[in-house]
Amino acid sequence: MQQSPAWCREQAERVGPSCHILVELLLAEKVVERLPAAKGILRLEKEYGQARLESACQRALAFDDPTYRTVQTILRRGLDQHAVLEDAFDGLCDTYTGAGRFTRDTSKLLSH
Repeated sequence: MQQSPAWCREQAERVGPSCHILVELLLAEKVVERLPAAKGILRLEKEYGQARLESACQRALAFDDPTYRTVQTILRRGLDQHAVLEDAFDGLCDTYTGAGRFTRDTSKLLSH
């Protein structure tokens, strides 16, 4: 089967939602130029597996850098297996925005 843009989209959808979005972004413009990159991303599944490729695509999207080189670098360095810093902060945001266990109402603290 020829690896057309439609084939790339189908394969990316099979890998997962982040991979599908990333491939859609790649193929949204300059399809002829970006088709090899989309194919390259999908070939990374052979070496790293479906779950890691999906995770790497998710990370690349989180950093707004949906390119072959970024996905490949994330996989080579094992960064797909670490939480994105934004996610880590989101888990702690209540502590810093007032809903934390030890936060105090500053108006009460300063009224004395």
